[in-house]
Formats: sequence, C-alpha cells, structure tokens
Amino acid sequence: MDTLTALKCKNLADNIANEINLSPALYDAFSQIDRSKFCNIKAHAFSLDPQRILANQWISSPLTVAKMTMALELDGVDSVLEIGCGSGYQAAILSQIVRRVFSIERIEKLANQAKECIKNLKISNIHIKFDDGNGGWKKYAPYERILLSAATEKIDERLFIQLENNGILVAPIKRGNKQNITKFIKNEIGQIEEIILDECEFVPLLKGTTI
Repeated sequence: MDTLTALKCKNLADNIANEINLSPALYDAFSQIDRSKFCNIKAHAFSLDPQRILANQWISSPLTVAKMTMALELDGVDSVLEIGCGSGYQAAILSQIVRRVFSIERIEKLANQAKECIKNLKISNIHIKFDDGNGGWKKYAPYERILLSAATEKIDERLFIQLENNGILVAPIKRGNKQNITKFIKNEIGQIEEIILDECEFVPLLKGTTI
C-alpha cells in the first residue's frame, strides 16, 4: 500500500472511530484494508457511504461494517462464516482479526471478483465459495461466529445448527419496512437468545445461485 492510500485508510478508520467505539483490532483492520480495491467507483471509496459493486449490489457503509463486526465480539475467535461475500470487503476486515474466514456468495461473478481481490491483496486466511448461503458451509462447521451480510426475515435453521454452542450469529433482520442488526446468542445447551441492536439497510438474502 502506498503512503497516500495508507493515509486515506487511516483517515477512514478515524472517521469511523469518531462515530463508533471501535476495538483496537477493528481500528487496525480498517487502517490496513484498502476499501478502494472493493468498490467500483474508487473516488468515493473512503467516504462513510455504501458503494456500488458488480451485479447491482452494494457494499455497506463502513459504519455498518463496524457495527456488525463489533456485535460479533471477535476477541479470541478462530473461525467466522459470512453469508453474502459481495466484493469481499467485510471478509477482508474480518481476516485481520480472526484466524479463518469462510465466506459464501451466490452471484458467481461477485464470488470470482472477491477471490481475485483477496488474492491480489495477498490475504491467505479467507476461503470463498460460490453457493447458496442459506445452507451454510457444513464442511468446516461448527463456527464460533456467523455473519449475514444480507437481510432476511428468518434465519435458516441450518445456520444455527452450524453455530457452536456459546456462539454468536449477527444478521440484518427484516420486520415490516424496517431492518435491524440483530444478535443471536446460542447458549451452552443450544437455546437462542435474540437481541435487537440498531437499524440498518441491506440487500435481501436470496435463495439459489446466479451468474
């Protein structure tokens, strides 16, 4: 990363930290990951706004990425499953904090773009799969944390099954015309507690795959 880009990344981290109480690890992650690599319009990549990507999709505002990531409580966590990889920015942020990130994308050209971007950034602990994310990624389950980067009215039960006991799942849940970042905590006997955190806006979580 060149000096100017590094400064822009640090300024972005500072702007996020002015709005949200970031952990030191998350602040460092925003400082180290070049958001412009994941956006179609590079000129606006370091703003706090959502950004358009391929296939008429969007990556979230950095503020939303920060809120979702903080809700996961990642201190000491080894593995995270993300549903809805998009261009890979959220996965890249996670990769700076946890040992292994598994991310699923249902749009093939987005999955391929994310893989190429992650490869070019020489990030080696992200594993991306082109598939319908509603079924999770059973091969590497259970996961300590699961993050949905798309909105749904109901969490597929297969995702809760792939979440470890004492694990956390964070998702945008749609109720009526509103979406809320919602934390689900699976206790040591497998019961689920639900906590509504904040309003948000995400693209919908769809079933199946597409090119």
